[in-house]
Amino acid sequence: MRRFLTPGWLGLHALAIALCGAFIGFGWWQFDRAQSGNDRSWAYTFEWPIFAIFVIVMWVKMIRDERAGATPAPKVIEEPAEAAVKREIIKQHEDEDPALAAYNRYLARLNSQGR
Repeated sequence: MRRFLTPGWLGLHALAIALCGAFIGFGWWQFDRAQSGNDRSWAYTFEWPIFAIFVIVMWVKMIRDERAGATPAPKVIEEPAEAAVKREIIKQHEDEDPALAAYNRYLARLNSQGR
């Protein structure tokens, strides 16, 4: 429970409370405008509280993830199996024609940047 009292978490708690309060206030403001005759405000009257609910849902999700010890999975980039074969072909052609080898290196570089 102490980990939720760190400065970072206290900031998130304060942000969630401030956003929920602001969104509920905006919904009330739109409700007053809608009663004054502004028909478009009826949609906003219901939209702002939905935003507040979204903030609460995300806040609860963050707390659950923290309690479960969930960490984001590291992004692993694996080299395709055919990459070794391509390197061997390029090395074979380097001995035959330097211009062709340079062009193949250029294409390999473009291929690696495209992903």
